[in-house]
Amino acid sequence: MSNEGTTGAASVKVLVIDDSNTIRRSAEIFLKQGGYEVLLAEDGFDALSKVNDHQPDLIFCDILMPRLDGYQTCAIIKRNTKFASVPVIMLSSKDGLFDKARGRMVGSQDYLTKPFTKDQLLQAVEQHRRAA
Repeated sequence: MSNEGTTGAASVKVLVIDDSNTIRRSAEIFLKQGGYEVLLAEDGFDALSKVNDHQPDLIFCDILMPRLDGYQTCAIIKRNTKFASVPVIMLSSKDGLFDKARGRMVGSQDYLTKPFTKDQLLQAVEQHRRAA
């Protein structure tokens, strides 16, 4: 692989927000294998400070989290004009129509059902990184 151009995967920062250590770790491993820079947050409050400090290019956000759930976290991120264009992909263990619709209402671009595979995760990043 040549190092030509600076728009490679390494320049893409992905934030994964999930209260499950297992999900965070597996997402981190998959994304790093894909060549992405990875940031991790274990809840919405932790995530908001990381979004502000690191300005990720793409965010994966779990729906069911204590204190601040994924919908609330996504809505807060999208309300900030500085981050409104950052794609947010919701993560859920349920593949429900209602969850997908509610995710869209708060501004998420997509929805990934857990457990996800490495291919599903990397494909989602590629798809939304190009769209951004």
